[in-house]
Order: sequence, then C-alpha cells, then structure tokens
Amino acid sequence: MISVCLVDDQNLVRQGVRSLLDLAEDIRVVAECADGAQAVQDIPRVKPDVVLLDLRMPNMSGLEVLQALSARNELPPTIILTTFDDDQLVLQGLKAGARGYLLKDVSLEQLVEAVRTVAGGGSLVAPMVTQRLMAGVARMQNQFTSLEQPDPLTERETEILRLLSGGYSNKEIANSLKVAEGTVKNHVSNILSKLGVRDRTRAVLKALEMGIV
Repeated sequence: MISVCLVDDQNLVRQGVRSLLDLAEDIRVVAECADGAQAVQDIPRVKPDVVLLDLRMPNMSGLEVLQALSARNELPPTIILTTFDDDQLVLQGLKAGARGYLLKDVSLEQLVEAVRTVAGGGSLVAPMVTQRLMAGVARMQNQFTSLEQPDPLTERETEILRLLSGGYSNKEIANSLKVAEGTVKNHVSNILSKLGVRDRTRAVLKALEMGIV
C-alpha cells in the first residue's frame, strides 16, 4: 500500500485529489495538511511514501517546505501540484528536491500513475516540463549540487538521458532500446555519477543547462 500526504490550502483541491486516490486499491491518503507549517511538522511524523504538494500557500510556501525538509533529510518523494502559471516556481521546486509535477486538473489515470512512479523511485520529467521550463533553466543560477564540468557522456548515455527527459521509466527505455532493464539502470547510475547529481530529475535539469537535451 502506497501512503500519501496531501498538502494544499484549498479544501476542494484536497477533497478532489483524495476522492481520485480512493479509487486506487494500492494507494491510501494518510494525512492532509492545509499549510506549509503543518506539513513541515506532520510529514516527518507520518513518513508518507509520497507527498502531493501545492507551491502557493499562505504562511509557508510549498517551496519553503521542500527546502526545510531537504535540509533535514526528511523529504519523502514529492510531486508538486501546480497550475499553468507556475513555471518558475516549478523549476525552483524541482531544484529543491521535488521528483516532478502534476497539473491540478490531472486525470485519475495520470494521478495514480504519477504516485506509483514516484513511490517506485522514478521521476516525473515529462516533455511538457522540458519545453516550458527550458528558458527558465538558462536564466536561473544552478541551486543544486552538480559538477561544473561533467565527464563526457557516451552516445548511449546521451540517448538514455534524452529519454529520461521525456519522462520514460527504466523499463520503457529498455523496451525502446531492446536491452535489459538492468543495463538501463547501470547507464542511469553512470549518468548521475558523470553529471555529479543525485537523482534523475536533477540529471535532466543539468542536461538542459548543458544543452544536451
């Protein structure tokens, strides 16, 4: 069972997301927080498998929640809940440790698949993210740890990194390239090491900064 914490100051949004997640047999909402301050208190105590986090909240924003929990190494896999006008906040949220983002008008299938993907260690870096945020990456200062001059990637590693930027899972990449999933995992590990980043989301952001994708 995948446990989820909802963090949003709008009751209707929380109720709507909960009602969708209740339809999935393997997902259970274990906590709801109406503001960032409550989230910073409750999330370390509840220890959910996944957090669905709004960025725009009074008192303490979602970005501040990400930064506070990351600083204490208490940030669970987190998905940003956003609207179309939050491009720069989404980018900052990804750099602060979020695994990806969802629009608030997400469908049941997209929501459930996103929660399962992130709970399983994946990231949500879909083509829409890269297209909408590419300009923002170029303008913003790098705020996460990475190598200034990464080791060169092989042709296959570059190919896999581009597929990662499309939001594809290791299994989907393996099927596309007709290789074993374990081979893809090894390539992803090498990519993270060469770029000096700790997860797939930061790898894609770093690749955008470098103009690889």
